[in-house]
Amino acid sequence: MYLIVGLGNPEKQYEKTFHNIGFIAVGDAAEALGAKFKKKECEASVAEAHINGEKIILARPLTYMNNSGRAVKQLMSKYKIAPENLIVIYDDYDLPKGKVRIRASGSAGTHNGMRSVIGETGLTNFARIRVGIRDEEVNIPIINYVLSEIKKEDYELFAEACKKAGAAAAEFAKGETIDKVMGKFN
Repeated sequence: MYLIVGLGNPEKQYEKTFHNIGFIAVGDAAEALGAKFKKKECEASVAEAHINGEKIILARPLTYMNNSGRAVKQLMSKYKIAPENLIVIYDDYDLPKGKVRIRASGSAGTHNGMRSVIGETGLTNFARIRVGIRDEEVNIPIINYVLSEIKKEDYELFAEACKKAGAAAAEFAKGETIDKVMGKFN
């Protein structure tokens, strides 16, 4: 069983912001796997897919970014998800806009949502897909930037990055090793 989590904020006002890149990308992963977000459980909006007899849970935590770890911990417990079968997708200010980077493990970096996931689960040995959002031309505090709306001229760039991130997560959930997914998508 696999768990794919996209980090973001649940309210409509955040829908097109940089901080909701994870929500967008997990939606793309759900589409690639033929799943629809139909239910709420464990403080998350959840979709289910079945591939080769394997159940795949896709989730968007409804706890807001800084408390994302609560939902991840609950889902991992409910579905008995092993750390090696968890992948988290999120925006990353430390990467240039549109860049997708996959890692098998790591720290939270500057990301509060990942800090919450690591803090709640006590784990760092799970895969993550980071979608870069940094724009060298913008000089405002990070908190203001991540909650700002993606510029129209950048929409296509981020749509493609989210599709790539979603496709990478789907391949991982279909049983591809994280090393092969990194080799193909990094």
